[in-house]
Amino acid sequence: MKVLHLLRHAKSSRDDDSLADHDRPLSKRGRRDAQAIARHLRAAKLQPDLVLSSTALRTRETLAPIQAALKPRRVVFDHDLYLAPPTTLLDHVRRLEESVVEVLMVGHNPGLHELALLLADRRSLPGLPPSTGKFPTGALASFRWDGTWRRLGPGTASLTAYMAPRELREE
Repeated sequence: MKVLHLLRHAKSSRDDDSLADHDRPLSKRGRRDAQAIARHLRAAKLQPDLVLSSTALRTRETLAPIQAALKPRRVVFDHDLYLAPPTTLLDHVRRLEESVVEVLMVGHNPGLHELALLLADRRSLPGLPPSTGKFPTGALASFRWDGTWRRLGPGTASLTAYMAPRELREE
């Protein structure tokens, strides 16, 4: 059984227009949400063998409290994941070593949302925001499937959980 968690970065700041998009930090709410996400993932006992993350500042800042809480064995920051389309994200996952069982990917929309919709089997689709909907900042979609990373493809994965930070704020 393989497990893939897709996490969109937390809310970023747009206060400084001089910053390049890649260099935008988290907003105050984003930092609070990142902490709440880390607590949620620790309580859910996530144990990723590998974290794949975009190099953007907002993804690294989202990941920092998660790394502290989960202590994943390996973290890889890859510029190719920055604003990547779903095909690029899927290619990265398909190239993983089979010894890797659980992966957390931290990235951006629309690629992560589109990848989640692409992977979800028919029964799972109602559990995700539709393509016309919003995969909000800090949203997490978790999938499982039997098979190899190479064979992961359209409609092959079952959604096991979907969470948005606003749900954590309501707890």
